[in-house]
Amino acid sequence: MSEARAFLLLGGYRVIARNWGFLADLAGRGLRILLITSEQWRADTTAAMARGEGPGTYLTDAAFVTGEVGIEGSFTSGVVAHVQRWQQEYDIVGVYAAGEMLVEQTGIVADALGLPGPGVRAARVCRNKYLQRFYLPQWSPRLVVVPPQGRAGLDVGPVRFPAVLKPSGRRSSSGVRAVRDPEALPALLTEYPAAETLLVEEYVTGAEYSVEAVVQHGRIVFESATQKRTTEDGSDWFVEMAHTVPAPPGAEHERLLAANRDIVGRLGLVAGIVHTELRLDRDGRPVLMEVAARTPGDGIMPLYHLATGRPLEQTIMEVALDEPAAHPPPRRYARQVYLPQPRGTLQDVKLRWPGVEPQWVPEGQPWPVIAPGEADDPPALRHVIVLKERGARLGELRESGDRGVTFLIDAPTLDDLDELERQVSAAIDIIVDP
Repeated sequence: MSEARAFLLLGGYRVIARNWGFLADLAGRGLRILLITSEQWRADTTAAMARGEGPGTYLTDAAFVTGEVGIEGSFTSGVVAHVQRWQQEYDIVGVYAAGEMLVEQTGIVADALGLPGPGVRAARVCRNKYLQRFYLPQWSPRLVVVPPQGRAGLDVGPVRFPAVLKPSGRRSSSGVRAVRDPEALPALLTEYPAAETLLVEEYVTGAEYSVEAVVQHGRIVFESATQKRTTEDGSDWFVEMAHTVPAPPGAEHERLLAANRDIVGRLGLVAGIVHTELRLDRDGRPVLMEVAARTPGDGIMPLYHLATGRPLEQTIMEVALDEPAAHPPPRRYARQVYLPQPRGTLQDVKLRWPGVEPQWVPEGQPWPVIAPGEADDPPALRHVIVLKERGARLGELRESGDRGVTFLIDAPTLDDLDELERQVSAAIDIIVDP
């Protein structure tokens, strides 16, 4: 075995490129960085590694695996084969899932190599929504699991309508939609791949949140709730349109944290970050939407950097390398907003705001570096980010990848944050050719 010390990242390359604080932190420690990602990202990854600048230059080597996100375990054998090969070249000292795709495989690798990780149970369950319902019934909505062979003559039993239809293994809200009455269900089932396991579950009406918690040796060392807004009020789809960090203080916040602590304990999650999505129902009871043992999506990581003053990536890497980990509590409020968008071909994005210009960052490109302010600094617009290329088609928002323009702001109070959001939203024009 080589004496070269290496760290293994697993997940979609584009997710890792967006959150490239992981790469910078690891490189600063003198570690070689190995990446396992999907075959679909081969061209993006190899081009980034050859470019001579940006996140790809941090990678020592990359390997590619084939599989289907909706088919359980389909990536596992490829991951194991690549890890076994690299074990002959490197001393692998840490492993982390920086995206949804390879969470289960990360848990297996960490367990096999004796490295900090979520644990095999947590990694398996966190990658699969019907197992989450099975392991955590006390936090779950009423539901029926629909295996691939169980769609014909489906009896939804205890589920009341309106309901929610969702695939068990996808990410980014893909395929999650409301079903208004049982008569509509049979036709909708045919729109999903035949091999995909689906869930039909109770539509929980109420505010949506996530809880981000960093866990080390089974103990939570940082926790906070994030408040969300979605498209559901005017759509059958559930696309997230805003995140606020931290969620407003009070009894609701504490109930969310308590629910997440119980979930972490029941799953036996050992080490890493957990991103638990919950709703508070009409009675104020937290109800589990899903739980993930990986980096939270969208701009939640930079929001916590703005709110706490320290990158969460650093704390997560401390856990993954079994170093003493700690993270400061939020000292400011931060928010990411995705703008409603007209339908048509994207021509331009105009911003009327001194000192800030829209940054065009199509999917797979690194997001701009966040520079947090001091706790009592005035409210600030940090970035306006265009997530599509000029000429891209903007259409109905059905999943996260459909969103076109977002901005990040922070402020010392929630009232200041709300006012700043109104001002920034009014200062942005999305120009399309219909």
